[in-house]
Amino acid sequence: MDALASGTAPIDYQSLRFDYRRHPDQDAASPVRHPVVVVGAGPVGLALAIDLAQRRIPVVLLDNDCTLSTGSRAICFAKRTLEVFDRLGCAERMVAKGVSWHVGKVFFRDEQVYRFDLLPETGHERPAFINLQQYYVEGYLSERAAELPLIDLRWNNKVIGVEQAADHALLTIETPEGNYQLAGEYVAACDGSRSNMRQLLGQEAKGRVFRDRFLIADVTMDADLPTERRFWFDPPFHPRQSVLLHKQADGMWRVDFQLGWDADPVEERKHENIIPRVRALLDSIGHEKVQFQIGWASVYTFACQRMEHFRHGRVLFAGDSAHGVSPFGARGANSGVQDADNLAWKLAAVVQREAPDALLDSYASEREYAADENIRNSTRATDFITPKSEVSRLFRDAVLDLSKRHAFARALVNSGRLSVPTTLQGSPLNTADVDVFAGPMVPGAPAADAPIVCAHGGAGWLLRELCPASSSEAATRFTAVVFGEGEAAERSLQALAQADAPLHIVRVAATGEGELATQRYDARPGTVYLLRPDQHVCARWRNPTPEAVRAARDRALAKA
Repeated sequence: MDALASGTAPIDYQSLRFDYRRHPDQDAASPVRHPVVVVGAGPVGLALAIDLAQRRIPVVLLDNDCTLSTGSRAICFAKRTLEVFDRLGCAERMVAKGVSWHVGKVFFRDEQVYRFDLLPETGHERPAFINLQQYYVEGYLSERAAELPLIDLRWNNKVIGVEQAADHALLTIETPEGNYQLAGEYVAACDGSRSNMRQLLGQEAKGRVFRDRFLIADVTMDADLPTERRFWFDPPFHPRQSVLLHKQADGMWRVDFQLGWDADPVEERKHENIIPRVRALLDSIGHEKVQFQIGWASVYTFACQRMEHFRHGRVLFAGDSAHGVSPFGARGANSGVQDADNLAWKLAAVVQREAPDALLDSYASEREYAADENIRNSTRATDFITPKSEVSRLFRDAVLDLSKRHAFARALVNSGRLSVPTTLQGSPLNTADVDVFAGPMVPGAPAADAPIVCAHGGAGWLLRELCPASSSEAATRFTAVVFGEGEAAERSLQALAQADAPLHIVRVAATGEGELATQRYDARPGTVYLLRPDQHVCARWRNPTPEAVRAARDRALAKA
């Protein structure tokens, strides 16, 4: 990690090579035991390790390679993911480097049928999406990890064996200097779609494989195009197929061409075959004179599938190792980071003996529910984009044609329902409402951001006040958001104090800067929202009692 920690700039993250270093664990007489071992140093594994370290949990992070991502790969990072990265201390750089966007346009043949806005309202700190190459995201996360002494990142350490015991998992690890073993009280498998950990445990991901091929090309060009997502169905420059275009950092553009199942992956990846496709696209949108260069390219197929269970004893699966979706909707990396967000606080609570082991079962059930939602949306998008029969194609084209003039048809158009955080309805950690509320901030929902006046008197943002990245103490606590002033608010504050539970208190004024937050949470003076450490609502009241607060917190820690 020295190259990252040194702060030298600029860094070519794609060419970085990290040194293998022998660790004292390799010379121990018996396997050394660690609280948590994370396998896989991609975006999900890095996010999980950082989150745990900020909660004062030592982490061993193993990676079977010595490099970061090659090629842009995952590029669309959603607002909720950026809010998680804010708490991890690295979102600012990502937003500054990435391309922020919120508008998408859908075309049918050579005509725009409609546009959509993913964040039409104001009052959010973070954009709906940024486009940023995965190697930048991994690089920034790696630099953040290098700042945290509780993260022990070991490159060229490949897990080749797993044995489970009642209170730990024993890993056999292959290195350039031979094998060694270490034990983890808990092991998080974040090692990607071809998960070696999944295979070692004899597990598999089941679902639907799509018989189609797509070409991804990273194209560097100085094109004067708006920073918006453009999606074409059956365009004249690529008939009977689909094309996706959007901008990344460094003047790079991502282009996806649907190819069909019979396409030759080797031939289609050749630059001499990509160039005419890109030229035809640019010519069709009036950029005949734009020059471009092809960088990284890949031809891929995909599947929508998941493991039946994300928890297997002391091993918990997260990210692509647990579930996979098509790229339409940017649900892969975003859902993986939200897996890490869900798992970190629960692992910390269990390791610190603040919650029973059963809390980790809720990680599996909540994120399996989220995976099903993502797979459902991803499958529907893929079926619409790639009709597999003439009848399906006729239906799709009729919907697209109608959508030019009729709003009802636009609701049926699916060029990829873009990633949104899952509301964890039915979670065993939720406390049911006893009061009447309106709006989407139900138990299980991720907290919505809004401008507020901070405790120090300056303007700020609600989500930053919930769990400040600079405060490890606050990051391990539940948060109670108290709305309004006056007698009702004071009674609620007194009830929270009498609950005798460690809570981080955030006050939100009902007027001025707090007005929008009050609207979004359907709050009145004295209203209290109890938020988990991952910023999901777990309970809410108009007038809480100490007993209700204690019971809700215990329930959210699986103590009830």
